[in-house]
Formats: sequence, C-alpha cells, structure tokens
Amino acid sequence: MRLCYVTDRKALAGTADQQIHLLLQKIEELAGAGVDSIQIREKDLPGRALSELLREAIRRTPPHFPILVNDRLDVVFASGAAGVHLGEQSVPVAEARRLLRRRDTAREFLIGVSTHSLEAALAAERAAADYLVFGPVYTTPSKANFGAPQGVARLAEVCAAVRLPVVAIGGITVRNARECIAAGARGIAAIRLFQDAQDAGTIVRTLRSGG
Repeated sequence: MRLCYVTDRKALAGTADQQIHLLLQKIEELAGAGVDSIQIREKDLPGRALSELLREAIRRTPPHFPILVNDRLDVVFASGAAGVHLGEQSVPVAEARRLLRRRDTAREFLIGVSTHSLEAALAAERAAADYLVFGPVYTTPSKANFGAPQGVARLAEVCAAVRLPVVAIGGITVRNARECIAAGARGIAAIRLFQDAQDAGTIVRTLRSGG
C-alpha cells in the first residue's frame, strides 16, 4: 500500500506564518514516519512563496524523497520537486511532459492526474500519466465540490479498466483504507488522516499492517 500525504495548511491552527511552520513540521514528520510521497496542494500560494515552501520541504526530507506540487510547472522547475500533480482542468499531461522535458532533459519528472470518472481515468492513461488519483471514494469536506462520493464499486471499476497505478482519495480512514486496496487501488492519498495524526508513525504502521 503506497501512502501519499496531501497538504492543506489552512486546516492547521494559527496565523499564515504559523501554518507554514506547522505544515513543514508535518511534512518532515510524515516523511520520516514512512509515507511514500507528499503532494503539496497549496494552490493559492503565490509562486515565490510556494517555491520557498517546496525548497524547505525538500531540505527537511530524505534525499530523492518524492514531493509533487499541484499544477505549477514553473514552481516544479524552480524548486526541484519530483513532479507535478494535475487536475482534470489543468494543463494536459502531454503538454506538461513536453514542457518538463524541454526545461530539464536530465530529470525524470512524475506526472499524476486527479480523476473523478472512468472516462477521465482512461484519458489519463492514454495521455501516459505515471499514476492517477481517483475519488472521492467516501464522503469528505475537501472534495464536496466534486459531488457525491464515488464509492468502492466505482473505484474497483476504474482499477480494473486501467493499467496505471490508481491511488484512492476522499474520506480515507484507517478502517476503510484496506477496502480500497482490496478494490484494486495501489495506495491511498489523504489530508486529514495524516495531517491530524497525533502519532504519524503509528498511523503509517497501522495502515501497512492492514489496520
């Protein structure tokens, strides 16, 4: 089971500066605890502030630890991130890959795509994304604007239809994570499950042991 922590600094307490400080602590803690990747989902941050956040996150995590950033190809170039995570309305995968290769031929960038339907998942595979995130599987406030939860049956349908690694997202808990893996997902991505954890190491160990 691959584990991805998706960030949301605004869900943390304090002023804007304190939220950044707490977020960096969470990133360092979770990378050390054994999550497989971190997705920086701070879409409202200006480019310079986002680049600074990413550079500091990379400094605080092990060498070559995969940190991806939502949408901002310019920040990926500037910060040394491992890749970019695209939404369904973002730059097309093929264009993102072309731009990444054009800017830096020496690096292999990861490109992930968020999908909310079987059609979008198939399109991501045709576009040669490296992985896709599918959801929301369960009810979650952060994905409410994407409509009703997709459910495990739809997750299983997507996993069976594509060869790409599928990561489940949306309302993931320790109790239901194994259900997503049984449906064919290679891993889970979550904000609150990881960000609200009092003991990151225990959460990671529990998930890997099957709850």
